[in-house]
Amino acid sequence: MKTRSIFAGFILAIASLAQAADHAPHWGYGAEHGPKEWGDMEADFASCKVGREQSPIDIHNATKAALPALDFRYRNSAAEVVNNGHTIQVNLTDGGVLNLDGVAYKLVQFHFHSPSEEEIDGKPQAMVAHLVHQSADGKLAVVAVLLAEGGANASLGPVFDSLPQHEGDKKALSAGFNASGLLPGTRSYYKFMGSLTTPPCSEGVHWQVMKQPVEVSAAQIAAFRKLYKMNARPIQPSNGRKVEEG
Repeated sequence: MKTRSIFAGFILAIASLAQAADHAPHWGYGAEHGPKEWGDMEADFASCKVGREQSPIDIHNATKAALPALDFRYRNSAAEVVNNGHTIQVNLTDGGVLNLDGVAYKLVQFHFHSPSEEEIDGKPQAMVAHLVHQSADGKLAVVAVLLAEGGANASLGPVFDSLPQHEGDKKALSAGFNASGLLPGTRSYYKFMGSLTTPPCSEGVHWQVMKQPVEVSAAQIAAFRKLYKMNARPIQPSNGRKVEEG
């Protein structure tokens, strides 16, 4: 039942436009319907309020560990850019896998937050890309790639050039997308257990935050912020959980 619950939360919060349905509560990032209210909107969102391993977190004083290299096996895939009312999301038909602790997690989509939800020593970056993976039994693993202002990002160019302007709009990328181009050159990372950063805030999510940021241009950041000026959940308590770095 827990696996089914997490999978259902993933579909609701990230991969669909279900919030547009009459029965789904409207949530957002402002004072009204914002993060402070998520946990009280409906019973399924309770983890947003009472969960003990919520994301995002400020990463500091991480424990040095001999973490294994992340085994990315991404490939070019048909891709569709979607404005889902909370962010811009890129859905991938067959984007490859991340092998993590002996388990294959299929890359199903990535999406953006501005500013970055994750902070390192109290410092956020301009944006972050969350690459969402799912195993055959419904478990989730997210790779966070911090996006810092700098030069234009060629790999993300087709995405930023195709940003759907209205909720529900979709655009296919004619050449597809290979998420390998989104990864930093240095693959060291932080590892911890957390949650979805949007309702229903389901826990049990394996988080990997890449330590090296990737650059995006001021124009690319501005294009996203024209649609979503701020769509980052506030930092959540670590509650003594283990955060490793390698």
